[in-house]
Amino acid sequence: MAEKQHLNVVFIGHVDHGKSTTVGRVLLEGGAIDQHLIDKYRKEAEERGKAGFELAYVMDNLKEERERGVTIDVAHKEFKTDTKHFTIIDAPGHRDFVKNMITGTSQADAAVLVVAADDGIAAQTKEHMYLSKVMGITQMIVSVNKMDITKPAYDEGRYNEVVEEVKKMLKNVGFKSDQVNILPSSGWKADNIKEKGELSWWKGDTLLQALDKLNPPTGAADGKIRIPIQDVYKISGIGAVPVGRVESGTIKAGTKLMFKPSNHQGGIVGEVKSVQMHHNEVPQAIPGDNIGFNCRGISHTDIRRGDVGGPVDDPPSVAKLFKAQVMVMNHPNVITEGYTPVFHCHTAQVACTFEKLIGKVGPDGTITEENPDFLKTGDQAFVLIRPTKPLAIEEVKKFSSLSRFAIRDMGQTVAAGVCMQIEEQWD
Repeated sequence: MAEKQHLNVVFIGHVDHGKSTTVGRVLLEGGAIDQHLIDKYRKEAEERGKAGFELAYVMDNLKEERERGVTIDVAHKEFKTDTKHFTIIDAPGHRDFVKNMITGTSQADAAVLVVAADDGIAAQTKEHMYLSKVMGITQMIVSVNKMDITKPAYDEGRYNEVVEEVKKMLKNVGFKSDQVNILPSSGWKADNIKEKGELSWWKGDTLLQALDKLNPPTGAADGKIRIPIQDVYKISGIGAVPVGRVESGTIKAGTKLMFKPSNHQGGIVGEVKSVQMHHNEVPQAIPGDNIGFNCRGISHTDIRRGDVGGPVDDPPSVAKLFKAQVMVMNHPNVITEGYTPVFHCHTAQVACTFEKLIGKVGPDGTITEENPDFLKTGDQAFVLIRPTKPLAIEEVKKFSSLSRFAIRDMGQTVAAGVCMQIEEQWD
């Protein structure tokens, strides 16, 4: 039996449009959780006066589990369709959403946008769609949820109205229609999740069928190695054990790695002695694997969180100045040149300065205003960024998952973006 293709999928959408319930339903119908667990949550939910929230509890319970989880063995919810194996990244509010998506252990390969049929498009629906685009998601499923509460219930006319709204917005954001699969559903009643249910008029895919049709991320197992380091443990009798998620390439015993930026003079090279996953030794690790590995020639003081490991002949890039495209999502006032918030890029957190605002960008990617004085919430722009200390980041065309970052300030995510071009390397 061939191994199923693995994808990370993020569930997004406006608060109260039924994301968590949809996720719970997908896990139940996808066989990842048992009905008796849902029955247990139903009792709990009723006791707390939250009847109807039992499916949502599946993910909420996971949040605590995730906070307790060991780094090497990151707890996620997983489920399988006929040909795919999925890891779900739940996105509660957009603050967590950005953190999970960019600085968490996973990079989403696809998104499921949940839009409630009664409300249609709301504020966060737009924001999440924009963000998905900036974050490099090219495949999306739009689930028009809560079809059981339209008037009349399961009304095809109302569904078509919401689809028109959604299509208009997708076009504004820059998604092409062949990248998006739109379908009606009721996560709460399980209609069109695995079976059509009451939505017998619908001739397209169920949600599980649509998920099964997504394309896995391409190629990176035979690419150059990139592994951002999440932690470095010192284990007695073994030595330094760096831990991280393989973003590109294949790591096995004998692999030689150089770590940057801690080692930006290029002096120290380590040789992998063994690779562990879920506390067992494995012959090799490929993209998407969370691993710990023992490295000969490196002490635990030589490398740290935020470093990236790569091969000697193509070491990770360390930027002194880079051009980026950013989207301001939630800033209380304005961003001007000289602003220096913290950038979260893979596992690194580095304060970076907005050196130059090159121009505001329209949804189609063209510059609408050159050299603006400031940027405010809702603006997209090309900017020049200067890290205050060496930052390992890659150009989007070379390693897209290591080009993305979230910008945080005042305890919240204020913007997100992607590195387009490294102007100066840190030598």
